[in-house]
Amino acid sequence: MKIDLTETTSSKINQALVSARRAVGTPAIGMVLTLVIVTDEENAYDALKAASDSSREHPSRIIAVIKRVSRSPRSRRDARLDAEVRVGSDSGSGETIVLRLHGELANHAQSVVLPLLLPDAPVVLWWPEDAPSDPAKDPLGALAQRRITDAYSAEAPSAELAARAQSYTPGDTDLSWTRITPWRSMLAAALDQKPVEVLSATVEGESENPSCELLAMWLADRLKVPVRRTLSAGPGLTAVRMETKGGTIVLDRPDGSLATLSMEGQPNRAVALKRRETAELLAEELRRLDPDNTYEATVKFGVENLADAAGPEPSTAKASEPATTPTAAKKTAAKRAAAK
Repeated sequence: MKIDLTETTSSKINQALVSARRAVGTPAIGMVLTLVIVTDEENAYDALKAASDSSREHPSRIIAVIKRVSRSPRSRRDARLDAEVRVGSDSGSGETIVLRLHGELANHAQSVVLPLLLPDAPVVLWWPEDAPSDPAKDPLGALAQRRITDAYSAEAPSAELAARAQSYTPGDTDLSWTRITPWRSMLAAALDQKPVEVLSATVEGESENPSCELLAMWLADRLKVPVRRTLSAGPGLTAVRMETKGGTIVLDRPDGSLATLSMEGQPNRAVALKRRETAELLAEELRRLDPDNTYEATVKFGVENLADAAGPEPSTAKASEPATTPTAAKKTAAKRAAAK
């Protein structure tokens, strides 16, 4: 069931929700959290579909905040709120409110969203793109216990990771981190099965993919070994190689679907390592609302420290696979100049 409201208020939206629930025969509220999505018209459909699919595992009230930028100065002065209420089969297992904020009201979204939050329930905020530099200090982010960003959607993912590290507040997380959960689980299981000392590691993946950097930083932080970041044609993460005293451990996924785990002295094993949809990533993040200390330690490790740990690239490596980032190269050049 859908209800369209023009030039409305938060109070009228709440009344429409009650009426819609009664009309579809579900007067009780059985939702566990409020998910607030801050997006634009271009990305609203995909974001709402992912949130609706994830609500089948986590019944929630989904509030999409779409700020409509006015073109003329007169229109920017006029504040107007349009809304769309969806209940029942049109909203997964919960209910959805789509808010379109016009004019000056777009600068005060928190005052519109606050009366619509579920009482005594956690609030999760998700920016599918264009996340603020400091999510916790954003007026809407301040309402949430959990704040989800996605560095992959940024123009400069590595710079975005640096901003996330600088502004990190307990409760922050990123879908680029969620994407590597199966990789981390598989690599940890491989080392548990064959407990050997790791000497170095290499993470291979496509350019401008922050998940590759995060996985490399996680390995470097947890194992305290040099980790190199090399490039491939993708899709996404393609391989991780760990050099150990007992031989090489390789997790290779060339097609984005099926991976092969190779360990010294053991037969190769096929591993399902499919690239997951946004709805699956979002559902995973909604399973835990406490601070992710491992993500905090990883993102604060820093891409520049990862490059320093990697050191110079071996002469046998291909020129198309840089072992360091441009920042690390500048540091190396400066050290050489100082030595001269």
